[in-house]
Amino acid sequence: MLSVFAQAIRTPDLRTKIFFAVGMLLVYRVGAYVPTPGVDYVAIQTCVQQVSNDSLYSLISLFSGGALLRLSIFALGIMPYITASIILQLLTVVIPRLENLKKEGQSGQARITQYTRYLTLGLALLQCTGIIALARTPGQLFRGCNEQLLPDQSIQVLLTMVLVMTAGTGIVMWLGELITDRGIGNGMSLLIFTSIVAGFPGQLSQIVAVHGTWTLAVVLAVGLVLIMLIVLMEQAQRRVPVQYAKRMVGRKQYGGTSTYIPIKVNQAGVIPVIFASSLMYLPVLFVTLTGSTGGFARWVDTHLLRGQSVTYAAIYFSLTVFFTYFYVAITFDSHEIADNMKKYGGFIPGFRAGKQTEQYLDYVLSRLTAVGSVYLASIAVLPLVAFASFGNAQNFVFGGTSIIIMVGVGLDTVKQIESQLQQRSYEGFLR
Repeated sequence: MLSVFAQAIRTPDLRTKIFFAVGMLLVYRVGAYVPTPGVDYVAIQTCVQQVSNDSLYSLISLFSGGALLRLSIFALGIMPYITASIILQLLTVVIPRLENLKKEGQSGQARITQYTRYLTLGLALLQCTGIIALARTPGQLFRGCNEQLLPDQSIQVLLTMVLVMTAGTGIVMWLGELITDRGIGNGMSLLIFTSIVAGFPGQLSQIVAVHGTWTLAVVLAVGLVLIMLIVLMEQAQRRVPVQYAKRMVGRKQYGGTSTYIPIKVNQAGVIPVIFASSLMYLPVLFVTLTGSTGGFARWVDTHLLRGQSVTYAAIYFSLTVFFTYFYVAITFDSHEIADNMKKYGGFIPGFRAGKQTEQYLDYVLSRLTAVGSVYLASIAVLPLVAFASFGNAQNFVFGGTSIIIMVGVGLDTVKQIESQLQQRSYEGFLR
């Protein structure tokens, strides 16, 4: 990996792209510290310190790098765009119009991207309105903190805050697209990566201050093992062989080649972990916002709030497995793949084209998904189990969601740089 980056830095145009991407990431991190007009920054800092050990707020600030808790201009970060992308991806399976756009190629994808932008701004408007409504009342946005976050609550100030935070989401989306188009690619993923990594120094220093250097060494050792395991599993795939029959078109012969369909063990990526972790925090969020003190609230406080109980781990594990199967089922269309193979004269050796090929692909996918779902669930739960004894599970820097995202984005970025280096090598050879 280091050799790839060293070679990229020595390539002039690729070096320019890398520096441009780094510059956009710096702009994104600076914006995460610029407070929204009308916010009492001192009061915000006081409340953030009080809830620093709360697992609910740790999840909330994960994808924004702490910008959401600071109520900065980039408070919502990239999460509205991620939510909009997931919604449209799910709707593509349900709405025929979107499915047809997806099949149209580049022009159809451009229309879907435009819909994603509109939906992102709509979601950002709703989310920042809800956040500002909570911030108006002391103790609502930050549980147990009675500081006055918004000294001036006039209509003009509140509308200005809503517009600034919504515009901030649009700027973040624009920065991500700039990195994708003019940088090294994976713009949105790099923004998430930056937000997660930004919280590492503070979390590491907190572990040293509370538990000592020995615990930090154990955390780093377990994190290194997890990274090695994730790299292995993220690269693992089952290659289903495909043979294309020879056919004559005019006086030319086509086909007769062999290829394969790569089916990854982790076909769903990190989406199931995000779904499961979000669903796990809905009861905590409900109890927090309603102020309930009944039996359900006590059960949530005992089993879900701190994320260290056996019940929490079991539910989290089960939800991750379920969402892995669910997401793979709606994103991998074995029927469409089998039809395309049949249309172009392709077949899997030993299986007839059409229905039999579709059944075989479903069989292979179900077996791989079983391994992938257990892998994802284990990565998500392992930090909770391993560090519950240290009383620091909710602040573990190598949490399941964050580490999978970091490794996945890192691998994709290296592949992007390698592909651009290879492209330039071929161009130099042809010259």
